Amino acid sequence: MAQVKLPEFVDTPVDDIPKIVGRTNAAFLSHKTRTVEFRVRQLRKLYWGLDSHEAELREAVKRDLNKGFFDAMISEIDWVKNDIIFMTSNLEKWMKDEKVPDISFANRLVNPRIRKDPLGIVLVVGAFNFPFQLSLGPVIGAIAGGNTVVLKPSEQAPYCAAIMQKIMEETLDPDCFTCVQGAIPQMQALLAEKWDKIFFTGSVNTAKIVAKAAAVHLTPTVFELGGKNPAIVTKKADPYLTARRLLWGKTMNAGQVCISQNYTLVDREVLPILVEELKRAFKEFFPNGAKQSEDYAKIVTLRSFERLKGMLDQSSGKIVVGGEMDAEKLFIEPTVVVVSDVNDSLLKEESFGPLMPLLPIDSLDEAISIANSIHATPLGTYIFGDKKEAAKVLSETRSGGATVNDALFHAVIPTLEFGGVGDSGMGAYRGKSSFDTFVHRRAIAQTPKWMERFLAVRYPPYAGTNKYLEFSKMGKLKPNFDREGNEKRTVLWYMLTLGGKSLTRGVIRALVLAGIALGLKSILERRGYV
Repeated sequence: MAQVKLPEFVDTPVDDIPKIVGRTNAAFLSHKTRTVEFRVRQLRKLYWGLDSHEAELREAVKRDLNKGFFDAMISEIDWVKNDIIFMTSNLEKWMKDEKVPDISFANRLVNPRIRKDPLGIVLVVGAFNFPFQLSLGPVIGAIAGGNTVVLKPSEQAPYCAAIMQKIMEETLDPDCFTCVQGAIPQMQALLAEKWDKIFFTGSVNTAKIVAKAAAVHLTPTVFELGGKNPAIVTKKADPYLTARRLLWGKTMNAGQVCISQNYTLVDREVLPILVEELKRAFKEFFPNGAKQSEDYAKIVTLRSFERLKGMLDQSSGKIVVGGEMDAEKLFIEPTVVVVSDVNDSLLKEESFGPLMPLLPIDSLDEAISIANSIHATPLGTYIFGDKKEAAKVLSETRSGGATVNDALFHAVIPTLEFGGVGDSGMGAYRGKSSFDTFVHRRAIAQTPKWMERFLAVRYPPYAGTNKYLEFSKMGKLKPNFDREGNEKRTVLWYMLTLGGKSLTRGVIRALVLAGIALGLKSILERRGYV
């Protein structure tokens, strides 16, 4: 079969960036992106552009990351195409004004509502590990929100970046949506511009640079970062399922996933069994070895390879599964290491690779304490145990998301809101959240002329009048609690509950029916029927 021809990655001239941003901003101010028809048409054209270039997309992600067909389709191409269909199917509904609940009767007369306005011009900075999903996913949300967009893909996945640019240029309005290629100089030039929102996926260190640049213009940001994500395996976990699911999560994209577990805290009694099950799962997943597998990705760059190798070399742990490396092919085998120290090199830093340290622990409390001390706000937390143990971990830890008795699942459901907390990120997207994060919820009220005589009480003078009393009647709330913070109970509540002891359903039903009967009797008497 002839090799698929891919477009060349070409840096955008730094001097062109202000003009690109200016053109994109002018397009937004022309208001052409505001209609639902424009947004839907752009997204549909992008869908068919992706469909037409599927072979190039697969080849690009193969060259950049050695992703196999299954991963390329499921986590990249089909993911983005499904996202477009979901967005276009719901966009008109999401764009409608929202009525505001819990508004007093007087305020309802001014028709309070929430309007979803576009933010303006958006910068999306993508990541290399899922180059299509993590770049085009936010772009889809920004288009749906009615914004204009500049995409800066990761230069570490140049083939993917180049094909995305080609598809955008062929399918999308060139004044509204454009792609800027390059590395640090281009990124610096982009950050020097004023944006209405920046969506960044990447490392914490780079996010700090982006945050400083955004602060100059008070630009709101969404950061999807990462962290030292813990997995906790208790005595009550199923070792067979735990091993398969953890290994699956750690071998996806050769562990270059911001939500994969960085380390696993294993109850000491379960550890030997779990190690044996990991060996069995490894042989099942890669019967001819990971190096020969068409389904196992490579490390993205030599620099990343050397960093991971250095972490493993510095570890005092014992390798029990894997360990093979090949710098020329950027190959690192899935590697399970039993460590004995919380300060081991494999726990101190985020590996972002296929290294899987196991640290034995003696109790769930110890595991929670270690997880909170290593990283208080990781992007993901994984609990393998029973419901009670899972509830305890969820209530005593923080993380962007969590999955119980599996790996990654809180982040692989395409329409489930996804985002970090603390230094694992801020803001969220996916599904409807991809629309919500790129719109401004604008509060609107509209006062009719006929209300003027009722609203005259708001005009001065106030001193020497009863205007405050009249005005407060329209909206002042009375507390339903006393000075000790206890909720006040009405006489009716005590009657119905006998001072706190619930009546049986039959008694309550009888009281309700009696009340209805008395009400009907009163109405009939007033009308002279009885």
